[in-house]
Amino acid sequence: MLRSEDFSAAVRSGARSGSRRLVVHYCAGPNHGLDSRPTRGEAEAVGCASLPPARVGVVVSKKQVARATHRNRIKRRVRALLRARLDEFEPGARVVVRGLAGADGATSAELAADLDRLLERSRALAHSGRLR
Repeated sequence: MLRSEDFSAAVRSGARSGSRRLVVHYCAGPNHGLDSRPTRGEAEAVGCASLPPARVGVVVSKKQVARATHRNRIKRRVRALLRARLDEFEPGARVVVRGLAGADGATSAELAADLDRLLERSRALAHSGRLR
């Protein structure tokens, strides 16, 4: 995601779950099913290849982490973790990850564990229709 409108729409309408390091806002795709993501062969056969891919964005506020180098380090780590998990999102999903002050100084393994837990929780909330 690049535009602020995309970020704010995902934050407003997405399911939210958080920890002391990260907050995940997950806005489910148009199908809203847990197993609605078709395999590559099914997508080509049904014609679903035209569904938009999942979009992700990372935000670290200056109020949370004052130093720009630390904010950028957190964003780089979280982007790399999200890139490895991009295939898990259904087409059309929008995910915004906010870095908090606890993420500064956390290892990549700690961030990965938090991210996995929060993505699972927020995805379940989004598919059940709850926002928190």
